[in-house]
Amino acid sequence: MEGLARRIFDGTCAEGDALDLPELTAELDVSHSGLREAIKVLTTKGLVGARRRRGAFVRPRDDWNLLDADVLRWTLAAGAPTDFFADMLELRRSIEPAAASLAAEHRSEQDLAALDAAVDAMRAAGDDPVLGVRSDASFHTALLAASRNRFFAQMRRVIIPVLIERDRRVHLAGTPEDPVGVHAVVVERVRERDVDGAYMATLELLDVAMREHP
Repeated sequence: MEGLARRIFDGTCAEGDALDLPELTAELDVSHSGLREAIKVLTTKGLVGARRRRGAFVRPRDDWNLLDADVLRWTLAAGAPTDFFADMLELRRSIEPAAASLAAEHRSEQDLAALDAAVDAMRAAGDDPVLGVRSDASFHTALLAASRNRFFAQMRRVIIPVLIERDRRVHLAGTPEDPVGVHAVVVERVRERDVDGAYMATLELLDVAMREHP
């Protein structure tokens, strides 16, 4: 499956192309049944379709399920374009401030401890990009979980992989702003149970991310 997915994402098998099964079986060094199973899985992810007399073919990118963990991973591995990260920031602006408001209502001491630990890790990371990226991912995972909304909490599966790659690019470009202050404000608003303040503080945090956009 990985081999065929890579061919689709790098454009070797382009949108609309019919998949030549005998040729792919030989090139990918897989069995016929193994290739058919891979096509079946990729069909569920929106990458491949099938038509009468035409057989399997690559579907348009707009049909690909970006909420699927594998599709998201392959997209990032293939080198997602800048507008991909801009779209994710827009999605985050519709989700994370609302999650922060709910966190201000429902947070537990355990939630606050996780958020505090993430901010402390940011502070300790300094200019270390690996630790900086890791602590940012931990913070946003903890914030979504603190909302006590199961759907917001599950959005980490979509948000965090893209956030990690975006942070990595920002660090490579040498443009990150000091993250500690804006993240610490969000935690304080959540700690104070300030619903509106948590919402606005998270918007400000995401505005910083937009200014840093790679």
